[in-house]
Amino acid sequence: MNELLLSSPNKSHEKQALEYMQEHFSVGERDLHGASLLEKMPVYGDWLTHLKKTNNPRTADPDWVTASTFFAVRKADKKIVGIIDIRHYLNDFLKGYGGHIGYGVRPSERRKGYATEILRLGLEYCKTINLTHIMLACYKDNAASAKTIVKNGGIFEKEFEYTDGKTIQVYWVTL
Repeated sequence: MNELLLSSPNKSHEKQALEYMQEHFSVGERDLHGASLLEKMPVYGDWLTHLKKTNNPRTADPDWVTASTFFAVRKADKKIVGIIDIRHYLNDFLKGYGGHIGYGVRPSERRKGYATEILRLGLEYCKTINLTHIMLACYKDNAASAKTIVKNGGIFEKEFEYTDGKTIQVYWVTL
């Protein structure tokens, strides 16, 4: 696996970000985990505006929480291999279902250790915003995500059925 860095999305990422999104769509994935609604924004610039707004506690939508979103970029070739969204605190919804972090890896880069590294880098970022107990959640049938969380120190707390009928598992990482 090549070394990664977390990079704040900007205009220079637009072409790659759209390719990243399209790669997910081409394999039937309509929701991009950790992408803070990238797949729902028709214009990339609108997404950047959304991220800037969400990153500021004074401008974040009242239904959202302050969050930082990063592309995981491979240093060797500057390719976006994943994305991570780090929520600075939990509202009632996130306490019940989502947790502090959402992340994803592009389909062609999976099973190479990138998810583990993206989450590790995200947890390092959590320290810089003074988070010490990080909640993570994944569907029970997503064994790869559960394994990634455990590799990064995740301790299983509970599981429950979500409104879509699927089982969610909740883990905690103490930094």
